[in-house]
Amino acid sequence: MVRSRAKTDFWRKTFYGYVTDNGHFFYVPVSGDFAFQVRVNGEYAALYDQAGLMVRQNAENWMKCGTEFFDAQRHASVVFTREFSDWSTMPDLSNTAPIWWRAVRKKDSIETLCSLDGKKFTSARQGYFVPGVEANVGIMCAAPEGPGFEAVFDDLKLEIE
Repeated sequence: MVRSRAKTDFWRKTFYGYVTDNGHFFYVPVSGDFAFQVRVNGEYAALYDQAGLMVRQNAENWMKCGTEFFDAQRHASVVFTREFSDWSTMPDLSNTAPIWWRAVRKKDSIETLCSLDGKKFTSARQGYFVPGVEANVGIMCAAPEGPGFEAVFDDLKLEIE
């Protein structure tokens, strides 16, 4: 269980014009191709409360995915950043249940997938990630607008290829 501090986030420039790089990130360094998954849930309540997983080379090259709260409901959210952040969302798989998130790195890409049962995964997005570099892989959470919230992470699994 992690309690996110208030006014934390990972975001670079796009639309809002600011850079924020102070979210919570617990990780291990990994080289080469891998698959990392984790089951995530949280007490999402304030705008943009978020919890999930992250793959990060440095402050300008990273990917985060997980559940994010906006428009008064949970959404599946994926952000790829290469100097500028982008953002894609879809309705979350559940409004209350934990969600498994998986990131699969192969060569120059990362595919993000989500699941309600940890067995049958749906692809959420695929994007470019710098090839041939060590990356930090782990869990993340942030509370950009609210007072902070509790997130629960379990069933972590890292497979290195």
